[in-house]
Amino acid sequence: MIAPQSFVALQHRNFRLIWIGLLVSMTGSMMQNAALLWHVSLLVPPERKGLALGLVGLVRVVPIVFFSILSGVVADAWNRRVLMLVTQTGGALVALALAVLAFRGVAVVWPIYALAAVGAAVSTFDLPARQALLPTLVPREHLPNAITLNTIMFQVAAVTGPALGGTLIAAAGVGWAYVANAATFLSVIVALLLMRGVTGRPAAISGRTVASPDADTTDGDTRDEISLKAALEGLRFVFRSPLIRSTMLLDFFATFFSSATALLPIFAQDILQVGPRGYGWLVAAPAVGAFVTSAAMVPLTAGIRRRGPTLLWAVAAYGLATVAFGLSRSFWLTFACLALVGAADTVSMVIRNIVRQLETPDRLRGRMTGVNMVFFIGGPQLGEFEAGAVANWLGATFSVVSGGVGCLVATAWVAVSTPALRHYRRS
Repeated sequence: MIAPQSFVALQHRNFRLIWIGLLVSMTGSMMQNAALLWHVSLLVPPERKGLALGLVGLVRVVPIVFFSILSGVVADAWNRRVLMLVTQTGGALVALALAVLAFRGVAVVWPIYALAAVGAAVSTFDLPARQALLPTLVPREHLPNAITLNTIMFQVAAVTGPALGGTLIAAAGVGWAYVANAATFLSVIVALLLMRGVTGRPAAISGRTVASPDADTTDGDTRDEISLKAALEGLRFVFRSPLIRSTMLLDFFATFFSSATALLPIFAQDILQVGPRGYGWLVAAPAVGAFVTSAAMVPLTAGIRRRGPTLLWAVAAYGLATVAFGLSRSFWLTFACLALVGAADTVSMVIRNIVRQLETPDRLRGRMTGVNMVFFIGGPQLGEFEAGAVANWLGATFSVVSGGVGCLVATAWVAVSTPALRHYRRS
């Protein structure tokens, strides 16, 4: 039985509002991610399918790389809550545009790529604002619990979103999955409007966290301006901090080599032959493992003392499970391997986020997240393109297995080159 203390962050009204809103919205976003890949796979000939799916990751990563530094500066200079209202509205409009394309029966793939890029650009400004707002909603002592609960929220969405998406695609068509996602953005918009006592601005003192999430104690006059100097300050902070820098590098290389989710339509259609419903469950499989692990991490996170070694072993397990997934020819074995991928990634994600949030001053959190996006979003998206290109050349199985091996090599390199991470312990 999980103790009530395991959900202590949900006692704070503002965090509870955004947590519930994001749960609904992220479910829709995961549904749309699965629908978009399926949509692309239907519009290209079989011999180009791997490359076409990989290009989805490439078109998404370009705006992330281009806007990531700017988005972090904006999140540290502007009202983070207002910025989220703008980005959530933008995300809903992108989803509606995708629905229009689907209902009109678009026969070419480039408009879908274009809208995927626009959606990625919107997310590039949303994520730093969201991550930087989080520590102002709970006291510092409850921040690890809030991060763990956010991980659970994300994984629940990742389980239900693709499964619902696969069912909806099979029953009504891909366009309705886009419509459903557009509607879910309202949940976050309503949550942001209902918040009380939060300006969404950085704290006046470096490293300060609002003592009471129900009291407005931030000072808007201390915000940094949107400038090259502010951007360079964020870059210097990240790359001069061995712990933050190494977790970002580990995140990038591991996900670059092991990002095989873009190839799941090939496995569902051509290798396992399980159709759209089976595809939806395969996409959800990593989140099933992640959800179970997240539930265990809620009471266990505070007790993990050897955080650095635990992070390294979790990423190594991620690579091994990816290798097994690539070799499998059974639906249920593939499902189990993908679930293990999600479980290992959850342990890694929780520890990485705790390290970054606790080691970053509040006034720099937006910029830290902006830089981090290049690594933790750029890695998977570039990895999807790499996986698609290799699959187009040497086959999907070789692409996935070689990627898992690459993840293991990258993990070993980070472990050897960063003693601070190997020796990192809970304070």
